[in-house]
Amino acid sequence: MSRLSRRRWLVSALNVAFAAVALQSPPAHAQSPGFDHTHAAWTDLLRKHVRLVRAGQAARVSYAGFAADRAALQAYLDSLSAVTAAAFAGWRKAERQAFLINAYNGFTVELILTRYPDLKSIKDLGSLLSGPWKPKWIPLLGAKVSLDDIEHAMLRKRGDYDDPRVHFAVNCASIGCPALREEAFVAAWAAGAVEDLRLVPRGLRARASRRRVAAGVRSALR
Repeated sequence: MSRLSRRRWLVSALNVAFAAVALQSPPAHAQSPGFDHTHAAWTDLLRKHVRLVRAGQAARVSYAGFAADRAALQAYLDSLSAVTAAAFAGWRKAERQAFLINAYNGFTVELILTRYPDLKSIKDLGSLLSGPWKPKWIPLLGAKVSLDDIEHAMLRKRGDYDDPRVHFAVNCASIGCPALREEAFVAAWAAGAVEDLRLVPRGLRARASRRRVAAGVRSALR
């Protein structure tokens, strides 16, 4: 067989192999479906069932409304659980942060609904040895995690986000917790392009502003 004939045979064989792989493999978009980073489904639910009071310093949550829309809530939570760790790692930092905050808040509502209306406090869902934030029941990023894992091991992990606003963004469904926002968190908020001061108690806003200025000065001096 001449060199030209061998080259033609090799090209033909490679084309057949690539065609076989293409027939066996689903399209790329089927393997990695796009995720809605606007979290529109969660915003729809929040706007229906959350009402801010006292100038945004508190929120009234209609768990009866969420219970009626539980199928829509579950569909949204399923979309969060479907995200793989590899896909998550490929997102922008602000997208990852918004995702985790919405996951915490969404799964907290779902936790309440597991016992609603026979529930006086979220703390009733815990035990003497473990609060409701410790059990690992949430399917997220390929593992079973707890609410504490999302808040402390992910959102508050040193060096990942280092954002003090997280304290006012995650809602633990307990008296004394920050108000549940009436819309989903998105990357623009996480990136600092949008800052909802309604989340921060008035007495802490001035201190938060001073900290941001100080952080900016430290960053400029590095």
